[in-house]
Formats: sequence, structure tokens, C-alpha cells
Amino acid sequence: MTKSFIIAFITLSFFSFGQGNGKVINKVAAQVGDNIILLSDIETAKAQSATSENPAPAGSECMFLEQLMMEQLLVNQAKLDSLPLSDNQVDAEMENRLRIIESKFGSREKLENFYGKTISQLKDEFREQIKEKMLAQEMEQKIVAEVTVTPKEVADFFNKLPKDSIPYINMKLGFQQIVNYPSITKADKKRAYDALSDIRKVIIEEGKSFETQARIGSDDPGSAAQGGKIAASKGMMVPQFEATVFKLKTGEVSDIIETPYGYHIIKLVSRKGDDYVCLHILKMPEYSPDAINISAQKMDTCYRLLKENKITWDDAVFRFSNDELTKQNRGIISNPISGDQTWDMEDLNQVDQQIYLLTDAMEKGDITQPNLYVDIYERKQGIRIVRMMDRYPPHVANLKDDYTLIKSAAENDKKQRVVTSWVNSKIGNAYVRIDDEFKNCDFKSNWLRKQD
Repeated sequence: MTKSFIIAFITLSFFSFGQGNGKVINKVAAQVGDNIILLSDIETAKAQSATSENPAPAGSECMFLEQLMMEQLLVNQAKLDSLPLSDNQVDAEMENRLRIIESKFGSREKLENFYGKTISQLKDEFREQIKEKMLAQEMEQKIVAEVTVTPKEVADFFNKLPKDSIPYINMKLGFQQIVNYPSITKADKKRAYDALSDIRKVIIEEGKSFETQARIGSDDPGSAAQGGKIAASKGMMVPQFEATVFKLKTGEVSDIIETPYGYHIIKLVSRKGDDYVCLHILKMPEYSPDAINISAQKMDTCYRLLKENKITWDDAVFRFSNDELTKQNRGIISNPISGDQTWDMEDLNQVDQQIYLLTDAMEKGDITQPNLYVDIYERKQGIRIVRMMDRYPPHVANLKDDYTLIKSAAENDKKQRVVTSWVNSKIGNAYVRIDDEFKNCDFKSNWLRKQD
């Protein structure tokens, strides 16, 4: 099961508790302040854990209940402290969750059919729950904001770990790149604009089907096969695109607009509040064959200078790269899944199979010859050289090679102890009621000391 599927499934389970056989378990398991925790909430937490890489063992209901009670304690304090959390932040988080779920289903329409509810109804139903989770996270961040660990604390943490608990680290790889994208000229842009203008003309003046023209003429691989159909909500698309959508009347076809992706025409199918369905056709400016040859010549020169040690890697990045994401960071390619500067083989195979194939036999410091490269996010084609920045063989974690990883674990452990201490200090001042079914739980904090 891939990490992206796990994330999507976790999010899906958050939205789908109480589905299935239609029987919602609504017995109150506990109450913290004015907030209640249902048995169904515990079941949802268990379902989320079951899809994670380290699922909780069977019979962990007490652990999940304590986590949920702590969350409610954090929410109560966040409200007392009036922590700032705007509706826009909540809506953005809602959209992020919905996008993950949508990618699992393939479209918003299929998602709506599965739940039997519109996107707006799903948002209304779960907005308050997401807001509370975000408030709890914000409060926890406030509590641990000043927590740091010293090198001695890191070493003490590692040395106290049981030998069988020290993690085994899979092979990690680090990469840098120099990318040169061909320049798009005014003439290139004009060709794309004129091509889209011709498509719009046959739709408007000759009555040709928008969907058919999208299938045969759009450069957007994500929507062309569906006749250019996009089902989205406000905030999902780039501003130029959305501004046009919200100006259109149902059935109306827009003039040609430009976005960072190219030129578009849009037809509004329906709109309800912030949710809309539209059709669009994209034409992306394509560089001329001469432009890619110019980039190739530049990168051949770069490669020769590097191999002859006439230029350092950092100087080569500054001189030859025009990739905005990596040029200012010595060409380092960050792992979008973990956020680290190193990759394991699973992540690498998911995100950039070309590097996986090019660098399999490379050692630290080796560089590839210039190769044709396609940026999967921007859908841009260029020429790049890849350098093996680091290669860490599989090994049992140690302080020398994995200090950053161990430091992070030590810091998280200290933060958890700070949060637990905070919880213990607040329980006595909060109204807490726990159902008899859970009064034999061995909680980490003394939740049972104050009962009605």
C-alpha cells in the first residue's frame, strides 16, 4: 500500500465514520467540559490507526479515548485563550482533505455519489470537527513552542533506548540537479493563443461540441479525456481561472485567458455557492526545436566544465540552472513526501523514476550526463544533470550518521512529556466524566481522580 493511498484512506475514514451498515454507535464514552466523546469517535480513531504504518495493537480503546479527551482539553484551553483560527484556514484544511479523497475516487461527482451528499453538505457537516482538531493542534503547538533539546539530551535519549527499539534505517539517497528549461518566446505564445482562438471559433460560430474539442485539442491530460470537465471549489484553481469561472453564466464560454499553465477557454456547467463544474480547454505554449537545442548545448558545456574540474558544482548551479525550485538551494532536490533532503527508494520510485534509473549505480559525488527531463508538476520539458549528493547504506541508527533523525525523536519525546505535564495540571480544573465501561482503563494521566 503506497503512502499516498494510506493518507487518502485515513482522510476518508475521518469523513466516513457512521457509514457502512447505517448504524451509528452514539453512546457517550466520556465528556470533557461541554464536549462529548462517542464510542463512534473511538472506532474512527481505531480505523485511522489500522491504515497507518504503525497501527495500534488490538484492545487500544483506552489509549484512543485518552487521546480524544486530551484533544478536547486542548480545544477548551484554545477557546479560553482565544487562539486565532480564521474560517479561511478551516476552509483551506477542508479543501486539502477533500482533494485527497477526490483523488481516491477520481472525481468530486463520484465522491458525492458515494456519500449521497453534495460537497457543500459534507463541508457543513464536518467543518466544526475539523475546526476543533485544528484548534487542538494550535494549542499543542503553543504549549511546546519553546521546547528544544541539547546535544547531551539527544545522546541521553538514544543511550536509554532498548537495543531492540533502535530503528533500522533503509538506504537513503540525496540528490542535486541542474536544470535548464528552453525559453518560451512571444512567437511560441502566439502559436498557442492562435490555436486556441481557432478552437473557440468553431465552438462559438460553428456550434461544435466543447467536450469533443477538449478531447481532441486540450493539452490538460487530467481533464481532456473527460471532455475538459473539472469539478472544484473556490480556492482549488489558480486565481485567473477562478476569477473567470465566477464571472460566467451557466452555459457561457469565456474569452481566452492566460494562467501560469498557458491559455484557456472555460465553459460553466453549474455553480452552487463556492462549488462549480466547468469545462475547459488548455493550450500550452511549446518551445521551438531550436530552443531545446540551445538548452542542450548549454548543458553539454556545463557537463564538460564539471568533468574537467573547471567549475564547482555550486557555481554550475548558479550559472546554468533556471529551475526556480532548486537553483537557490545548491540544486538540492527535496523529498515532497517526507520534506527531507534525502529519499528512500519507495519515495523515489513514486516521485521521480528517472532519477531512480539514472543513479542506481552512482556513488557520492558522481554526476549524470545531460538528459531530457520532464517536470511532472509543471509539465515542463528541459535538460538536466543530476548529482549524487549523499548515499547512506542500510544500517542500524547511530548518533554519528543519524543525528538529525534521533534529535527529532528526542525532541518529540520531550514535547510529549511537556504536553502530558500540562494535561495533568489542567485535569483538576476541568469537568470530566467517563463512562463506567472505561473506568478500569490504565490512563497515563489521572483522568479518573475527579468524577461525579
